Amino acid sequence: MAFQWRSLVLASLLIAALPMASGARSAEPQVPVLWDAKERLPKPDLSALPRLRFLTTTDFPPFNFLDGAGKLSGFHIDLARAICAELGIVDKCQIQALPWGELEGALEKGEGEAIIAGIAATPQSRQTYAFSRSYLQFPARFIMPKSTAFAEPIFDKLRSKRVGVLAGSAHERMLRDYFSTVQIVSFDGPEALYRDLKAGKIDAAFGDGMRFAFWLGGSDAAGCCRFAGGPYLAPEYLGTGMAIATRADNPALAAALDYALQEVSMKGTFAEFYLRYFPVSFF
Repeated sequence: MAFQWRSLVLASLLIAALPMASGARSAEPQVPVLWDAKERLPKPDLSALPRLRFLTTTDFPPFNFLDGAGKLSGFHIDLARAICAELGIVDKCQIQALPWGELEGALEKGEGEAIIAGIAATPQSRQTYAFSRSYLQFPARFIMPKSTAFAEPIFDKLRSKRVGVLAGSAHERMLRDYFSTVQIVSFDGPEALYRDLKAGKIDAAFGDGMRFAFWLGGSDAAGCCRFAGGPYLAPEYLGTGMAIATRADNPALAAALDYALQEVSMKGTFAEFYLRYFPVSFF
């Protein structure tokens, strides 16, 4: 257990030296930086590329959705356009929305060059796609009432506390393995978990930081709670985050996307998009 706990703490501390603040603070939101500024990726030559068509969906807000005017919008849309700008191929770039189930077939048939829609990079999916590096990961977080929220180090402070988590989730497995001294209270759905947290029936909740961020920033939370401790990255439980998929036989394009993603991050453009779409930071 001691080794596991040290590994988890190390994972949280390696998020590009993010400040480990005691919660999501709207005045000073934290932006994830997943790129090593000392690593310089080679700038690709895409002069021979006839076009770069990004494929996405319309039903995954705030990443990709149709706005009130029916225009394709979202974090992924802005990010794709910024990538094209960094690669100097704005005039060759297109973004097309398709139903989720049609994305893989469209890429395979050459109807697009890249998918930016949240396909997870797993050993299985890597048999079908070549992936860019991850540009956004989803940490596990604790949330607690503001009056009792802990700051790191949090492990000993949580001893014997009642912590709610969704039953059967990766977060429940992670909580049981890494925070074995807490009293785990399993919930079948998020509504009941949030209700009991607000009512003081549990001391904290543990789960997906992004979903918690949306709840904390919404009217249902009514300003009751905030993040406590963390963030915690654990790929063996939570995956490696979001990456852009290309055809498996086109790793050169995936490498070009890596270059552009690093430039977007280092120049602050990624931070601008992150704060625009995630005003309550989940890091």
